[in-house]
Amino acid sequence: MHELILHHYPTSPFAEKARLLLGFKQLSWRSVMISPVMPKPDLVALTGGYRKTPVLQIGADIYCDTALIARRLEADKAIPALFPEGQEFVAASFAQWVDSVVFQHAVSLVFQPESVAVRFAKLPPEAIKAFIADRAGLFSGGTATRVPADVAKHNWPSIMARLEQQLSREDGDFLFGAPSIADFSLAHCLWFLKATPVTAPLVDDYPTVSAWLGRVLGFGHGAASPLTAEEAIEIARTATPAALPDEQFVEPNGFQAGQRVKIAATDYGVDPVEGELLFAGREELILRREDERAGVVHVHFPRLGFRIEAC
Repeated sequence: MHELILHHYPTSPFAEKARLLLGFKQLSWRSVMISPVMPKPDLVALTGGYRKTPVLQIGADIYCDTALIARRLEADKAIPALFPEGQEFVAASFAQWVDSVVFQHAVSLVFQPESVAVRFAKLPPEAIKAFIADRAGLFSGGTATRVPADVAKHNWPSIMARLEQQLSREDGDFLFGAPSIADFSLAHCLWFLKATPVTAPLVDDYPTVSAWLGRVLGFGHGAASPLTAEEAIEIARTATPAALPDEQFVEPNGFQAGQRVKIAATDYGVDPVEGELLFAGREELILRREDERAGVVHVHFPRLGFRIEAC
């Protein structure tokens, strides 16, 4: 099998989620650093337009969104399990809720003025301006709406009290006993808040949650080694995409393999990726596209949170 290549940057919360998944699975991987803001020409050469962080590359197969990245890692290494037997629905559904609702609260709290002043204190004004403009574009055109800071502050004690209760009553050391995708989805939101002294008390003031977070972060990031973007693109260009999944499924909206389509996220970062639809399954969508630099690649998306449109 080809090496696992993660395209990411250090301060991305969803990249931290992916890094923790790799650590939990005790995997070795290659690390390609990308820009936090557009343009991202090397990444887009692989994805065809998808700009969110992180992206997982395995040869000429490109995996978008941490929900699908988790399933791909699970397929490669089933134990330890991210979706424990008998808890698949609970763990995946909780993770989806956290990645949308709790994450949006965390973003609002992190980017309140007092926190931003600390977080960006060492950056030049031009860099701060570019970051803010980029994020305005990122959240334009999708279904996701920013949670007002006062609403996030109002809701936060309820969210954390429920987590304290769940953890204090669970027999194991994690949200649902054994560690699962639910833990890693929640951990990256709280890791994001821990980044500055302004927002760290929103985690530290809850001792049971704080202790649990320490256990999740304790899985580490696995064994990473650096790789350049150019090397990653060359790996894609010379590789052959993996065989398509063997799954019998009727696409509910009638899209057919071989059809020219566009796939895009629905919440934010809604830049579409155009290509030939190769596969539409219960959890995964796969596009074939050609790039002058990366060659023939298969770009993978989760079904939930993404839409297909005919070109």
